[in-house]
Amino acid sequence: MSALAEKADSPLKKKPPSWSDIWLKNTKPLKHVVFTMPLQSLSPKDPKSQTLIPTFANIDRTLLLSDELLLQILSKLPHLQRNPNSLVCKRWLNLQGRLIRSLKILDWDFLESGRLFTRFPNLTHVDLLNGCLLSPRVSGILLTHRLVSMQMGSGFCSNRKFLEEDLLPVEVVDKGLQALANGCPNLRRLVVINASELGLLTVAEECLTLQELELHKCNDNVLRGIAACENLQIVKLVANVDGLYSSSVTDIGLTILAQGCKRLLRLELNGCEGSFDGIKAIGQCCLMLEELTICDHKMDDGWLAGLSYCENLKTLKLLSCKRIDRSPGRDEYLGFCPALERLHLQKCQLRSRKSVRALFRVCEAVREIVIQDCWGLDNDMFRFASVCRRVKLLSLEGCSLLTTEGLEAVILSWQDLENLIVVSCKNINESDISPALATLFSILKELRWRPDAKSLLASSLVGTGMGKKGGRFFKRT
Repeated sequence: MSALAEKADSPLKKKPPSWSDIWLKNTKPLKHVVFTMPLQSLSPKDPKSQTLIPTFANIDRTLLLSDELLLQILSKLPHLQRNPNSLVCKRWLNLQGRLIRSLKILDWDFLESGRLFTRFPNLTHVDLLNGCLLSPRVSGILLTHRLVSMQMGSGFCSNRKFLEEDLLPVEVVDKGLQALANGCPNLRRLVVINASELGLLTVAEECLTLQELELHKCNDNVLRGIAACENLQIVKLVANVDGLYSSSVTDIGLTILAQGCKRLLRLELNGCEGSFDGIKAIGQCCLMLEELTICDHKMDDGWLAGLSYCENLKTLKLLSCKRIDRSPGRDEYLGFCPALERLHLQKCQLRSRKSVRALFRVCEAVREIVIQDCWGLDNDMFRFASVCRRVKLLSLEGCSLLTTEGLEAVILSWQDLENLIVVSCKNINESDISPALATLFSILKELRWRPDAKSLLASSLVGTGMGKKGGRFFKRT
């Protein structure tokens, strides 16, 4: 029995010790190991007592998120928070740059150096207009125009064309367009000035998704480069701006544009020349054209008849035109736009009865007429609008020569009229409203009637004691 007991207690048959036995029975070595590791120093000034493992509160938890996930989170934040977010760290700064799609370039070196594409790699809308100007950085004089705003020095004269003498050379602009085309292949909108045909051809070859182009100081030769952009849908051409710069777009350029950009939906011609042939070419080639804006045109007489070839045109806007068409031709040659729905006249000079009559004849199918701050629109001029029998909305603003009688003579003949807006037309008086006109007002869906600002102000001041020639403060004693 003793032999069996000795054999059972031999080391070959002993059970191996577990970690719990070591922890409970022999804790001295473990204590030595644990207490020799400096987990946290009681004295922060001691460099030898720095922790090997940082505390969880000091860890950047966004490092656990991938760039794609963090981009989705940043994109959901309000736009006002984006700039402060980019100041958190370099990673957030780079990620924030990926979210920027539209940018206005003010420093041309930022484009040429390539920093633009590193900082904002996903740009789709780029405005180079202000970047092409050689204006002083610090100046107390700001030149503001509806097209551009720039700082200028004090040494200027009245005969000077500001932008024409302060533009980057054409070669520099073309070099910047080449860099932009290589760095932003997904470009969709571009605004540029003083570019050449070669620069635009580079953009057309590299940026196949370009859909919107605003070109300042353009001419017929430059439009050859635009014709290579087959996917363009929105084009704005600014040829001549009085006092800023001058250029020329004629029927040749309009024909080149029409034959190259057949997918146009919206076209704006600002300060362009041309005639019947150019407008006709646009109507015959750009079958999808829906909106045409003509601003301060220099076109020859007879161009109105070309609008009849724009069969799918829905909106016609005339802005700041000193004249419409002095010699539009006979009615049988004018034609009309069958699909036209909206006619907008803003800040135009309606001097000639022939031109106004021809304009309403071409737009006889229109459903909305908006006239704002147009000089010369009196009762006789407005009477030509009676040929438009399908009008549903009429908006008049700043038509100081039109009277209540002239307004009534036209709108009573429109059976489909539903909306009427009359604002700041001082010769239209409420006292001249006839019972027939009052009945029409009662059945309209929308009526905004503020023809006289003085009467509106007087009604709002009733009971306040103001508006009585200083009756409260300047009484005679």
